[in-house]
Amino acid sequence: MTADVHSFERTRPRLFAVARRVLGNEAGADDVVQDAWLRWQRSDRSAVRDPAAFLVTTATRLALTVGQSAPVRREIACAPDTIDAVDHDADPAVGAERRAVVEQALSTVLESLSPSERAVYVLREAFDYPHERIAAALGLSEANARQLVARARRHVAGERRRAVSAEERCRLAEVFFAAAQTGDLAALERHLAAGIDGGSRVRIAA
Repeated sequence: MTADVHSFERTRPRLFAVARRVLGNEAGADDVVQDAWLRWQRSDRSAVRDPAAFLVTTATRLALTVGQSAPVRREIACAPDTIDAVDHDADPAVGAERRAVVEQALSTVLESLSPSERAVYVLREAFDYPHERIAAALGLSEANARQLVARARRHVAGERRRAVSAEERCRLAEVFFAAAQTGDLAALERHLAAGIDGGSRVRIAA
């Protein structure tokens, strides 16, 4: 088994889990995993620093494309949509339309979540980080990370909103697009962690 095939097979269960969470059914998730394999074969794998992260973002993007005709669901009201805008093979008109939807979804996350909630939500929902990795990336305990994820999901589904500057929107989109395109999530992690360190780091009692 080549290294490329091994990387994909090792990540396959995560890809299926991500697609199933987005689509809500196993048949669609299987199709997404197969499409992700085809994209992986056509990609410039020498430019991918983190194959697992790259594959997860690809599967998320493909799953969202499948479900695009339906109204945006609150479970994915965030960053996963942003990934879809980096498909360079897509029709330009379609890409522009998707980008508008993506930016609206990102705005929802910025408006409804605190920096700490936003950080854990993006890493968990968009990139399928396990809670342990979220905790390590953001300097939280695993118990805190779990509770923040649960709280963020409730807040995204709620009505709470705050004013967000254009600069905030653009910066989050910039680092998110970069992470989705390259599979290198280090810059995204730093951006999200910096927001917490800027005054909103939250510690929740376990």
